[in-house]
Amino acid sequence: MTVRSTTLPLDAEPLPPARFAYDTRTWREITHLLVNLPVGIAGFVYAVCTLSLGAGLTVTVVGLPLLAVGLLGARALGRAERARARKLLGVRVEEPSPMRVPYGGGFFGRLWSTLKDPVGWRTMLYAVIRLPWGVVTFTVTLVGLFVLWPVLPFIARGLTNADRAMVRGLLCPSDELERRIAELESDRGVVVDTAAADLRRIERDLHDGAQARLVALAMGLGLAKEKLLEDPDAAALMVDEAHGEVKLALQELRDLARGIHPAVLTDRGLNAALSSVASRCTVPVKVTADLPARPAAAIEGIAYFTVSELLQNISKHSGARNASVEVWRADDRLLIQVWDDGRGGARLEGGTGMAGLADRLGAVDGLFVIDSPQGGPTTITAELPWRDRTAADQPSGARRA
Repeated sequence: MTVRSTTLPLDAEPLPPARFAYDTRTWREITHLLVNLPVGIAGFVYAVCTLSLGAGLTVTVVGLPLLAVGLLGARALGRAERARARKLLGVRVEEPSPMRVPYGGGFFGRLWSTLKDPVGWRTMLYAVIRLPWGVVTFTVTLVGLFVLWPVLPFIARGLTNADRAMVRGLLCPSDELERRIAELESDRGVVVDTAAADLRRIERDLHDGAQARLVALAMGLGLAKEKLLEDPDAAALMVDEAHGEVKLALQELRDLARGIHPAVLTDRGLNAALSSVASRCTVPVKVTADLPARPAAAIEGIAYFTVSELLQNISKHSGARNASVEVWRADDRLLIQVWDDGRGGARLEGGTGMAGLADRLGAVDGLFVIDSPQGGPTTITAELPWRDRTAADQPSGARRA
């Protein structure tokens, strides 16, 4: 099974061929063509009046704000037109991103952001050119219903294809930039949620583990202090038990610190850190890391925790006898491939943390691909952007040296 992030085309389902018979889709297309005229008149009047008043009153105080309000209204007009195209033409048009207003920009910052909004201006252009096109489509369709009705489905398909092209060209998001902005907004939410979950996990581990042991240690030492004069032997036994609790608390704190960011990764790099985590796996793991230099600390950390999580899944769920980890750089990407000869069947929704890994990699513009047929083997490939290490990424000891 292969899981990867893909972008669907605007029309996921191809249109059926036009026929002489009038089916439901043909009547929807005819309805769209007839409605073009009243919608075109309304949009043209709105656009011309707004632009004329706004431009004519720019010498006054209200000109630019009036034009900005008109552009905001144009966004609502575009939303209605996209809904009409989805309903009658079957065009799947994504909504553009909300208009971004600079934080702390005040009234003039909001005004300038609205005036340079490309979505509003493209919608204004769409509204202006729709009137002559609406006259053409209304006239041809109305005459065709009475004179050319045998071939009207073919005429309607040709005219609505031009409508579809206009909607895609003027009312869709701004190509890759708008889609990229939407993806980054989604990724930012994933990063925030992941960070909050990590903080809750650390808090829970501290509260249930080391903190509880330290509380028990304090109580044990208090009792030992009380019995020190009365019963030195019992006090010595309590101190010995407290010493054992200290060791366990220290081990839990080390494990917790390793889960936050292992010292071996900071000091010795990804190769040594992956060898360390592979040695704790219940399955023999061969680690091969071919990196000319160390990547940025953030990328290095994500790579480490990705491999660590995958090796834990191999230990718990795979039933494998052998596994391997390969890490290498290809151009400006860091690639990780984890393989095992287990039972296979791994998937994102399997409850093994795969979905969280995919979200974490996607948040930094990475990829996560699973190839795991039933019966195995399983090959998981992770891809991260390569960023060079900076002086801020160096360990504090190395910077002082």
